[in-house]
Amino acid sequence: MDKAASFARQEDGPEPDGAEQRVAPRFTLLIRAAKLVSAQGEFVCVIRDVSETGVSVRLFHALPGCHDFELHMPGGAVYQIVRVWNRDNEAGFAFAQTVDVEQLINESGDYPKRGLRLGLCFPVRVSTLTQTSEAVVENLSQQGARFECDALLAIDQTVRIEAPDLGGMLREVRAKVRWRRGQHYGVVFDDTFTLGDFARLAARLQAPALLEG
Repeated sequence: MDKAASFARQEDGPEPDGAEQRVAPRFTLLIRAAKLVSAQGEFVCVIRDVSETGVSVRLFHALPGCHDFELHMPGGAVYQIVRVWNRDNEAGFAFAQTVDVEQLINESGDYPKRGLRLGLCFPVRVSTLTQTSEAVVENLSQQGARFECDALLAIDQTVRIEAPDLGGMLREVRAKVRWRRGQHYGVVFDDTFTLGDFARLAARLQAPALLEG
């Protein structure tokens, strides 16, 4: 039995008495945020459980219609996965290769802990008390963003960022500059995104159809 078939069988629930036991033990992961990367973009998910054969996740919108994905953990580990089933806003995947389940759960090894960050690229307008400039966001997290901008901004300077909201309209977000490298800046938001709002905003920016229905 291949991995995909094995994982699909596990999702069917307990078998009658006397039937063979599940192929691989399950390990429950509670509220472990990660990201799914596909040809349609990068999307937030929450890992629900994992075994040696596969993983199931919850999303905040419909699953992209791709077959092959990458599961990126917050610590930096990346796993190749294949879609097996999909219903409502939940989905199950089979690992393309054997994984170390304990390492996946604990995110051990050489990967440092860091927040979930999506490689989203979209234009924004950055304003200070004296100027307004066009900028391009290069990546986004719940707590902040990195963007490229021609304006000269100071470390710890407060800025206002005009960007799309969940409804596709423009909204203003206050932030503070934390670092600068040439024309690239890192900012932290005064008000952070909830995980759900962060996930839905990512979908709105990359594949709005996933939010329909």
